[in-house]
Amino acid sequence: MQTNLSTNPKQGRSVNDAFASHFAKSMFLSILALGILTFIGTRMFTHIDLNLYGYMIGTIVFIGGFFYRFIAWGERPPTKIIIKKGLKQLFRKSTPKTAAEHLVTYKFIWHRGIYRWLQHFLIGGGCILSCFVTFPLVFGWMYFTMDDNGYYTVVGLGMNLMKVSADGIIAFFFYNALNITAVMVITGVCMALYRRLKNMQARAEQKFMYDFLPLYMLLFISVTGLLLTFMNVVLHGWGQPVMSLIHQFSVIVTLIYLPFGKLAHIPFRPMSVFARNYREHYSEEAEKECKVCGSHFVSVEQSQDVIDVLGLNNMEFFKKEGFHLAELCLPCRRKYRIAQFSGIATHEIKVKEANQNAKG
Repeated sequence: MQTNLSTNPKQGRSVNDAFASHFAKSMFLSILALGILTFIGTRMFTHIDLNLYGYMIGTIVFIGGFFYRFIAWGERPPTKIIIKKGLKQLFRKSTPKTAAEHLVTYKFIWHRGIYRWLQHFLIGGGCILSCFVTFPLVFGWMYFTMDDNGYYTVVGLGMNLMKVSADGIIAFFFYNALNITAVMVITGVCMALYRRLKNMQARAEQKFMYDFLPLYMLLFISVTGLLLTFMNVVLHGWGQPVMSLIHQFSVIVTLIYLPFGKLAHIPFRPMSVFARNYREHYSEEAEKECKVCGSHFVSVEQSQDVIDVLGLNNMEFFKKEGFHLAELCLPCRRKYRIAQFSGIATHEIKVKEANQNAKG
């Protein structure tokens, strides 16, 4: 009797099999890419500033924490849908406008008030610009060489980009870029702290460790950074070595903490562009009508995705009336929940809520 043996494909031939997890693979590839860029940018490690070595280690740890947090978040079924379908719509005509509104102008906060928009703009803009200045310097992607004629040569990724006068306006902004961003962050943080201390609703909802501590950390970094400039310019270097260590330590601690606290929404913010594209694209295809009031509230695709995700988690919300809760608009959904306790079909009463069309 002849036995048919099923042959399995050979294992261990895929690149993924070389790593213990997706996190390990992502971390390895990221550090490898950083190493290659640093090798190129520093002209084979000949232009490394050892004074920035601590910042480099802190940044690498930050990247590891960020990937750990991102992968853990990205493995959730709702997130997978947003990433997968958002990537398909990445090249929509509206993507540049959406990216500008969500990542540069913060238009989505404008409806909450000019005060809150300004504080977010100052904090977010200051932090992002600081990263654009600091990271290239830390990894040697950009540095400056001094010529004998009083000009600096700006070197980027090993290539001479431009020459600037040491006393010119461009050089002035190069020297003071981090001072400008520090003033932005200090102003924005002070505005945020004032609101959190004066607004009664904010005081009731905020927690010190989660909401206040990150602001104090940003404030401490910015103040110590300005003190470094003050000590160099006004005090002619007095106390600068000690303050440099204090500032560096505060930056490293904040970088390590950043992926795991409230400040994580700063590097996660680009994902909002995916979510916006997802909603806009499928809303243009077909909109879902509420099973009770008939109003359009989301796309048919999004409503079905919500039902599918809830099903994956064994959370069924099909009701005896013949609809799923995800097929009701938010006002009707709230009224339906009230109906379960009152015994009155409040969701069928044609009365709008007082804040049904509120913005912000």
